[in-house]
Amino acid sequence: MKPDTRALAATGLAEVALKGASLREVMTRHAPRLHDPRDRALLMALLSEGARWWLRFDAAIDDLLDKPLRKREPAVHVLLVLGLVQLEILELQDYAAVAATVEAARVLKRPQLAGLVNAVLRRWQRERETRLARLDARPQTRHAHPAWLADALQADWPAQAEAVMAADNREPPLMLRANRRRVERQTLIDRLQAAGHDAGAHAWLADGIVLPHSTDVTRLPGFDEGLFAVQDGAAQVAADLLGAQPDERVLDACAAPGGKACHLLERADITLAALDTDPARLQRVDENLQRLGLHANLLAGDAAEPATWWDGQPFDRILIDAPCSASGVLRRRPDVRLHRRATDIATLAALQQRILATLWPLLKPGGRLLYVTCSLLRDENEAAIQSLLASNDDAQVLPFTLPAGQPGKHGWQILPGDGDLDGMYYAMLGKR
Repeated sequence: MKPDTRALAATGLAEVALKGASLREVMTRHAPRLHDPRDRALLMALLSEGARWWLRFDAAIDDLLDKPLRKREPAVHVLLVLGLVQLEILELQDYAAVAATVEAARVLKRPQLAGLVNAVLRRWQRERETRLARLDARPQTRHAHPAWLADALQADWPAQAEAVMAADNREPPLMLRANRRRVERQTLIDRLQAAGHDAGAHAWLADGIVLPHSTDVTRLPGFDEGLFAVQDGAAQVAADLLGAQPDERVLDACAAPGGKACHLLERADITLAALDTDPARLQRVDENLQRLGLHANLLAGDAAEPATWWDGQPFDRILIDAPCSASGVLRRRPDVRLHRRATDIATLAALQQRILATLWPLLKPGGRLLYVTCSLLRDENEAAIQSLLASNDDAQVLPFTLPAGQPGKHGWQILPGDGDLDGMYYAMLGKR
């Protein structure tokens, strides 16, 4: 029997929103159950937009019910949230969206609640304007961001907070990185266009290619040949800034899944050590290296404990793509807003400062260290650099500018939507 797409989406989103599962893992597990590409596309849209808008419509469903369903009938509660997502975000035809969602309740073996599902969605339609206004009155439900994050953005970026949260809720473009060791960017663009894809060169990233919408990248021309990788433009900046030169020893200290490591190797013949704490994630790095025809020394170990993996030879350049809140990539990873907590930030900041302090002695005099996070929060960015500078007289900030974003005290911050990029922080340090 063919699976019901909406029932499958409700089951998957319940895992993400109520049990803390990864959206990517849920998509990977459930999508193969649907054989029709249209059904798979609808499933992906329901899961992605359901996670993105959960904090808005979860609150709306609670307000529409006399007795909450979240604990006693979680799948039906999630199904109702997805009903509002279909009506308000995907803008499916009202009758089809309501009828199909009611039918999904029966598929979920809750036929006794089908009438309730119908009544709640019909009530929403009748009272839509009033209820939308109520949701729009608070930042966390207006933009579907947790209250702590909305407050933090307002504190750190008072003039930009609203625009940042709005950008988090827009579909990002698909960005590719041409593997210059195997293909010229324009040649790859020509192949993509010949296959019917609306691909174009990024305005200022030398290897960047932009497609307006997400698609199954494994089906794009050149994927199996290793002609490109998927990488947002903000992340592609790292190779430009680090500027690794041939024959240099380079450390990518938090390498998985390997996008920046591969980009560095595509740019120059360097000796690259790709370090990560998780051997399973290093396997992802290895797979990407093999597909792209590259080689690195893969090291499993803790960046903050070099004695377990370092050979004692200093590095010419170090890239620290530090573990962080991921508050800058919510448009691509909408489930982060459901899983991250305010209490995580102090823990992450302490880890970031420890990694910086521990790896700084591994850099040669005259070398460069590039500190990167996909965070928007100053406690994870400027504060980390300030801590290193205060403790090391031989550290100096090397200033730079980018065509998108804005300067901070020590580095450069790209906010989500700046140049249609993800949020990313960069700081470059030189050792005297």
